[in-house]
Amino acid sequence: MYPNILCCKIPNSSRYCISGGNQQKFVVGREIGRGARFLIAAHPTRGVDISATQFIHKQIIELKEAGVGVLLISSDLDELMALSDRIAVLYDGRIVAFDDADKFNAVSLGKLMGGGADA
Repeated sequence: MYPNILCCKIPNSSRYCISGGNQQKFVVGREIGRGARFLIAAHPTRGVDISATQFIHKQIIELKEAGVGVLLISSDLDELMALSDRIAVLYDGRIVAFDDADKFNAVSLGKLMGGGADA
């Protein structure tokens, strides 16, 4: 009935709704709170608003700075460029490029992701 809204009954309350962005922030917070040394983040900001995206990006950066290993899987080129130290590009099930993030730009990443030659 309400896309991207989770509604549930809570004691002493008639209804409580959590937006899709807040659901995603909750999941990120839950996973970070587990104290893992390694995090796999697959499309962590897909479908969320700017505020939720900024929150999730900040959490990922803080994890990296704390020494947590982060594997970021995303088709959002801006997200990859902003959060990655190193980037591996896969095409047709194979790694076609792997280097420091600053060696890539959005155009070269897009070409590699689409099967184009090394840009």
